[in-house]
Amino acid sequence: MAAPAFVPTPVVDTARAYSSPDVVPTSWSPGRPGDFEGFQPHGERLGYQGPDQGFALKIANGFKDRLRLQPGEHASDAIRGCFGVALRRASIFSRAPVVHDLTVAFTIWGFLDANAPADLVHARRELFNGVGHGHHYTEAREIADLVPEATLRMTPAQVTAAFPASWRELLGL
Repeated sequence: MAAPAFVPTPVVDTARAYSSPDVVPTSWSPGRPGDFEGFQPHGERLGYQGPDQGFALKIANGFKDRLRLQPGEHASDAIRGCFGVALRRASIFSRAPVVHDLTVAFTIWGFLDANAPADLVHARRELFNGVGHGHHYTEAREIADLVPEATLRMTPAQVTAAFPASWRELLGL
């Protein structure tokens, strides 16, 4: 460590060298009670696990200005409903959410298209109504579970090409 100039130092310093500790600790191995082998468990109400899922909220809030909402719809409901779809898509690929996950989610529900089919708008209005409030976890999960895995495995370009003509197939309705 450096010392100020006014601190006296010996004329001849002894050279320092590395020396090993007397005892080498054993290597770490996973054996804690919370650890488990294999993939995350899956089942009813366990959700879709993945790394850094909270980042999807930041990405989703970037879509607020692009959302094409109909009268009676709220951005918070659209974001919360599509948030679960995006997290589910990201977890299928075992990665953190990216902008493409939210693009797919908002596209299949017609929130990025000003001319979304009237049937879709009616269906999403019933499903998404009030989901933006934190007390509607079950309803938000229903929206995420409704979308078929085949749709979630599609690229954003494939989803955009299929929407709006095949919106029922994209949503499994």
